[in-house]
Amino acid sequence: MSLIDRHTAFVAALREAGLPVSIAEGLDAVRALTVVGLGERETLRAAYAATVVKRPAHRQIFDTLFDLWFPTTIGDGVAGPEEHRPTGGPGRPATPVPPALDPEVQARRRELADLLLTGDDAGLRQFVQAIVGQYGRSPGGQSWFSSGVLQAMSADTLMAGLLRAVLTGEDRGGIAERGARQTFRDRITRFEDLVGIEVRRRIAEDGGLERTARMAVRPPLEQLDWGRASRADLDSLRREVYPLTRRLATRLAARNRPGSRGRLDFRRTVRASLSTGGVPVTTHHRPRRPHKPELVILCDASDSVSSFAHFTLLLTFALREQFTKVRAFAFIDSTDEITRFFAPGVDVVDAMTRLAQEADLVWISGRSNYGHAFEVFADRYGDAIGPRTSLLVLGDARSNYGDLALPTLRELAGRAKHAYWLNPEARRDWDTGDSAASAYDEVVPMFECRNLTQLMSFIEEIA
Repeated sequence: MSLIDRHTAFVAALREAGLPVSIAEGLDAVRALTVVGLGERETLRAAYAATVVKRPAHRQIFDTLFDLWFPTTIGDGVAGPEEHRPTGGPGRPATPVPPALDPEVQARRRELADLLLTGDDAGLRQFVQAIVGQYGRSPGGQSWFSSGVLQAMSADTLMAGLLRAVLTGEDRGGIAERGARQTFRDRITRFEDLVGIEVRRRIAEDGGLERTARMAVRPPLEQLDWGRASRADLDSLRREVYPLTRRLATRLAARNRPGSRGRLDFRRTVRASLSTGGVPVTTHHRPRRPHKPELVILCDASDSVSSFAHFTLLLTFALREQFTKVRAFAFIDSTDEITRFFAPGVDVVDAMTRLAQEADLVWISGRSNYGHAFEVFADRYGDAIGPRTSLLVLGDARSNYGDLALPTLRELAGRAKHAYWLNPEARRDWDTGDSAASAYDEVVPMFECRNLTQLMSFIEEIA
């Protein structure tokens, strides 16, 4: 692969992974390469990062792809000396993970301990290339895995010996020990990261760069489907959602007629009329005081959108601070108010667990029945919607071919100041099978909303 082809493929991989890299930024990277040269790999990495990475959250994705497209070494002979060459490989028997007391493993662990003690990064890279060649093959010899290497080296168990080597008796338990422990923890993490990089490099050589990149890289947080969000992702999403909820509250609180004026300011009007002979040619009005609107969230909690319901709770948590009143309701084939689960400080996942155990959401079948759920909501909680209320429906609009209760929903939406529907399904799947997306879209404007990027687009569109 020529340098031009490698650069083009690298930029394309960044875009596919979700990083917004424009053509101009790709050209800026090329200009930067003519200045920094190609001799120093880390300088090359820094030049690329400075031109194509816009957010700190994207740096990890960038580094993973950079290590694939610009590896330290290429080809089979990466281990250097003959004694470090891989013992397994295509066409050769794979080396199983040796037992912990194997002399060869112990020798390798002592070598790793020396490298961690000195902080020799170049030596650590060469060691990782060799050790992955020895212990990185899968049992069948068909692929590469980092688990075998990490299990064989057990770097965490070297911590006690490393501390003994640098600390004296009086240093134990004090600041010196904490500093040394953190230093070695960082070096062990660096070793584990290098193992992952080398394993991905070898997989890429066997299976292709593009395929490996798709497997190794997760989408950035703003493009992560809420259906695939882990508990750690939910914590990060909560931090990202809060500023969006402020913007959403601002949009929903906007006046229906932006140019309308407030009440007449009689005193200022009379004072201004003195310059025109007492004739109030110009009237002055008091500025309107924007109010925090009320919000009602109606959320589908069936199994088909259970992961999206996690986001619903997360969004509701954040919106509570922006609205005068937030009431949340969940439904499957019946509807129940779930606002009581939103006590301050409650974990989102714990709230979902309580919702599943305590909320009265099942009427007969336990399968989504939007029509019956809307009827129950209108009968029991219809007074929750008023002229200052914004109604937000969240669900996939799949009602298992049941009645849709369109007149009921139309009446509810008509009573509200605003009404919107966020659908977690891709638009291409709307109206397939039992989806009634278009029918509901005619009553309540429906938006595809699978990630933070689409939530931001929704907020901008209703401005």
